[in-house]
Amino acid sequence: MTASPGPVDRLIARLPPPAVAVDGRGDWAAAERTLGTRLPDDYKRLVETYGRGDFWDALCLCTPFGDANPVRLAADLAEDYGPLRESAPEDYPYPLFPEPGGLLAWAVTDCGGHVCWLTEGAPASWPVIVWSRDDDHERFDCSAAEFLDGWTDRRVSSEILAVEPDLAPWFDAALPMDHVYIRLGEGRLAYDERLSILRTALGPTADRGSYEHDSHRQDRFLSARTGWLFTYETAYGHTLRVAFPRADSAAARRAVLDAAGRTGCAVLSCDTVHGTSSW
Repeated sequence: MTASPGPVDRLIARLPPPAVAVDGRGDWAAAERTLGTRLPDDYKRLVETYGRGDFWDALCLCTPFGDANPVRLAADLAEDYGPLRESAPEDYPYPLFPEPGGLLAWAVTDCGGHVCWLTEGAPASWPVIVWSRDDDHERFDCSAAEFLDGWTDRRVSSEILAVEPDLAPWFDAALPMDHVYIRLGEGRLAYDERLSILRTALGPTADRGSYEHDSHRQDRFLSARTGWLFTYETAYGHTLRVAFPRADSAAARRAVLDAAGRTGCAVLSCDTVHGTSSW
């Protein structure tokens, strides 16, 4: 009889992992010695499979590897939050690792919260605690891989890690990207027509979320062919933003400026925000 796929296998089938797991390889024994605890096997497989990066732009997986890793797996919650707990203990219902049975964060949220293990008992049985910046807590009696599998399949619901209801899940590896902002003039076409032209020219594309308030729009999408990330918006001026690997700068410039020209809107400026690309 063939064994049914486990949570990591189901996650891989739903969200194909990157070709290279950023900060995903290293000495697990040394990492565990540094932390002062063994780590769950399913988490180790998640790190080796996906590495550092974002699930659904809402949860960033921490790893114990990488010298320049900004979200390194570390036993630092007691150090960071201990003084605050002394003044408001009611906001901290759980101990903080390395205190016995304390919270150990294995991911961070897009709003500055933490996704933790409650380190009670053997690592394989550690439940998941999602902890927001507002000191709200949600408990899930499952492993890290089971939580990610259920959450990305919408079988597990979290108010703290809320995502748009019609948005398919994704994983973006934490690769170095250059960011260019293209400021556009106004054209004769309506916003939806311009957006459709951009996505057709840069397609095929995948949704990365949208926002609308007081007649201002923001739409985010991924070019499935290149992996470039785009934000088209009127919320902060009429702007098309693009993020791409530095080596793609020349190709991105040609494709993006061509796509922008098809909308009938003049390109007013191209500004580098993060990175070295100059258009």
